[in-house]
Amino acid sequence: MRTPIRTEQAPLPVGPYHQAIATGNLVFTAGQVAIDPATGQLTGDITAQTTQVLQNLQAVLQAAGSDLAHVVKTTVFLADMNDFAAMNAVYAQNFPDPAPARSCVQAA
Repeated sequence: MRTPIRTEQAPLPVGPYHQAIATGNLVFTAGQVAIDPATGQLTGDITAQTTQVLQNLQAVLQAAGSDLAHVVKTTVFLADMNDFAAMNAVYAQNFPDPAPARSCVQAA
């Protein structure tokens, strides 16, 4: 059984997908972007954007009854790999040890 997850505390989908789908004891989240759900606007620099993305992800996970401490795998897409260190600093502050497995690629 697949259960759609929806919260207004994160940007709402703009296409035929859900913020997340829960099945059994697993939650599969859609990708998040740095949009503030209150304003609908993209946030500032990479530090602000990473913070917003993780807040959006946390909101979706909370709506599913979970949180960042239960994440096992992430994929990070950066427009510029020169932003890696700043993104990584915010990322490290938000994921408890042991941090999830992660892939990080430049998407240009």
